[in-house]
Parts: sequence; C-alpha cells; structure tokens
Amino acid sequence: MREIVLDTETTGFDPDGGDRIVEIGAVELWNHVATGETYHVYINPERSMPEEAFGVHGIGPDLLESPRPPEKGEVTLKDKPVFAKVGQGFRDFIKDSKLVIHNASFDMKFLNAELKWMGLPPIPMDQALDTLAIARKRFPGSPASLDALCRRFNIDNTNRVLHGALLDSEILAEVYLELIGGRQPDFGLSTSAASAAGGGDDWRPTPRPTALPSKITAGERAAHDAFVEKLGENALWTRA
Repeated sequence: MREIVLDTETTGFDPDGGDRIVEIGAVELWNHVATGETYHVYINPERSMPEEAFGVHGIGPDLLESPRPPEKGEVTLKDKPVFAKVGQGFRDFIKDSKLVIHNASFDMKFLNAELKWMGLPPIPMDQALDTLAIARKRFPGSPASLDALCRRFNIDNTNRVLHGALLDSEILAEVYLELIGGRQPDFGLSTSAASAAGGGDDWRPTPRPTALPSKITAGERAAHDAFVEKLGENALWTRA
C-alpha cells in the first residue's frame, strides 16, 4: 500500500481571496515504511508575500509586501516555477495514493484550486486522510497541533521552528505512524541533506530502509536558522 504524507506552505488562508501555494513537500510510505522517495518544490505564487505568512515559513523575502533585499541563503521565489509548470508533475507523483495530511481540508482546498486554475481535475477529498481528525478522535479535548503531537509521542521536532513543507511532512510521517499504532522500530527520519524533487512507486520493501534523507539544502537550513534569530518566538504561530 502506497501512501503520501504531504504538506503545503501558502501565502495565506484563502485561495478564493488570492492566496497561493509557495511550497509542497511530500514523503512516500510503502506499507507504512519510508521508501526514501520524496517530492519537494518551491513555487512562485505570482503575488506578494504577506508579512504574517512570511513570519510562519520564512519563504519569499523577495515577494514581501514591504520588500527588502534577500539575505544570503534565503529561499526566494521570483526565480521558481509557477504552479502551472509543476502541477502535472505533482499529480504524476501522488497518482491515486492515499494522501496523509494534517488538517487536510486546508491543503486540499489549495491544491484543488491550483489544479483547477491550470485545467486539471481535482483530487477527490476521500483520497485524503486527515491526521488532525484522527488525533482529535483519539485524544478528545487535547491539543492536536503537529507540535503538540510531537510532544505527546516524544518525537524530536527541534528543527521545526519555522514551518517548512518537506520538514513538516517528514515529522508528520512519524506522528501518523504513532497515531495508527506505533512507529516501526527502524523508521527514522533525518532532516539534513540535499534538495530535489522526485517520485515513483516502483519501490519494493526489501531491503527495509532505516532512514529518510531530507531534501533540504544546507543553504536552506542556514536560512532557516537565520530567520529564527531575526523573528523570535513571538513572530511564529502554529496552524491547528
């Protein structure tokens, strides 16, 4: 069984109001085991970046509503592809696999809006599995954010100071396995290494992988750390 653990970053909350996707990150699981295949892309939203959204993910200083020159290592978006250039590749990667998403309605409304604008069919809502709904059912009345679930399951999320689609999908993969009954003993997720987008479902579960390499570059990680120092905790918020 192939599953895709997925996360997006956006310019805001409402695609109908002009907000767009700026990053997609996804991790492939086969029979609940990480294959090492990931999908990661930054996207030019063809609009400005609100300060509030920038404070969440630190992406696109070149698109800020109050522009400033990008600092070394920051992820800029003006030179990145627009969604219309990557949408078909994204569909080819996910195929008809189950999509594991935290607060699925948020990401699905953005993905389907972007697909609609480029003339591609929407992703059926029943293709998505919402880990937020699973967590609220398992732990009624308790916090169910990704950070709260990491604390509950003792999952290391110290690198998650700013949101990032690939990093969050890697962490969510571990949370998901805990929610459905516990992580495999050798399911480890790393958050360092090189960047690229990839895909394919021809993986076979032998030999079993022991780690999932991140596609986040050293430059992007350095930019992330720089944002932490500049923005401080008060500039950050956590989506439900």
